[in-house]
Amino acid sequence: MSACKPVVSVAALLILASLVAPQHAVSQNSSNPYSIVDGWAKLPEGREMGAVGKVTVDPDGRHIWAVIRCDAGRERFGSECLDSDLPPVSKFDPDGNLVQAFGSGLFIWPHGIDIDSEGNVWVTDAVSDGNIPAGDGRGHQVIKFSPTGEVLMTLGTPGEQGGGPNHFTSPSDVAVAANGDVFIADGHNADGNNRVMKYNSRGELLMSWGGTGYAPGQFRALHAIAIDGDGRVFVGDRSNNRIQIFDQQGNHTATWTQFGRPSGIAFDDQGRIYVADSESDNVQNPGWEIGIRIGEVETGWVTEFIRFPWADPHVIPGNGAEFVAVDREGNIYGGEPFPRTLQRYQRVRP
Repeated sequence: MSACKPVVSVAALLILASLVAPQHAVSQNSSNPYSIVDGWAKLPEGREMGAVGKVTVDPDGRHIWAVIRCDAGRERFGSECLDSDLPPVSKFDPDGNLVQAFGSGLFIWPHGIDIDSEGNVWVTDAVSDGNIPAGDGRGHQVIKFSPTGEVLMTLGTPGEQGGGPNHFTSPSDVAVAANGDVFIADGHNADGNNRVMKYNSRGELLMSWGGTGYAPGQFRALHAIAIDGDGRVFVGDRSNNRIQIFDQQGNHTATWTQFGRPSGIAFDDQGRIYVADSESDNVQNPGWEIGIRIGEVETGWVTEFIRFPWADPHVIPGNGAEFVAVDREGNIYGGEPFPRTLQRYQRVRP
């Protein structure tokens, strides 16, 4: 006798399509209620805009912090601040004027940034080991600054990569919870440590989780980490083309693939999530376009999409917003490394 084969009805296939296809379509083609504010970010006369790293919002909801990687061009990508005395940690007022900058000489490739509830500034240096000159004591670290730029704490062993409790390997990003606990995305490369490190506010290691792979709780290039209003930890597992969601004890609760290839994650206070995708193409994430996807935090449903229209994403991965933030008025800020732009997207309709 021949083996019985399961029969799938046309109705069942239509139901399945209604659950899957619209989400992907919305992720690509939904309305864009934003307009671009060209030239919003202004640097002092004589300083050129460098590659822009992560952006985040000050606790006041109005000022914008950003990593500005000195002023080196594309030929120095990955080590733009190596020989520069320019301060990369930058604060802008609502009109785009630079009002504060610090961190000169402390980084080779500043990457991630977060502001805690007291206004302290946490910045990661994700430089690859091959871009650190012999004897240079920078890189593979996370530095905590006061709101005025005083160094308060350093996590990791500067200049030394590693996988132990006191080392990072190219940490991509940092997120500080409401209680002061610090979560580090370690690290930037698909073959790196691929783990989340959790510290208390005193810099004492509490736990870590992760490892290289494709299973839930494993990663391939943690590029972003963010905490939503309910305290959940969202990790941009970029080379796996997904967001993974955890509680603060490292327990995996969900995996989302509907936001493309995530490089940056942010939340507003209206229950929305913003995800920057600067790398989707026909090789790394076939069928997806680069841009910023906006959705509901509770359901994960994508409702809006800001497509990056100025370059061919299949020629130069990394065009457009690699990092994203949103202020209290609902305006979006994209950190764009290759265009070397801190772009403001102003909401023009509900």
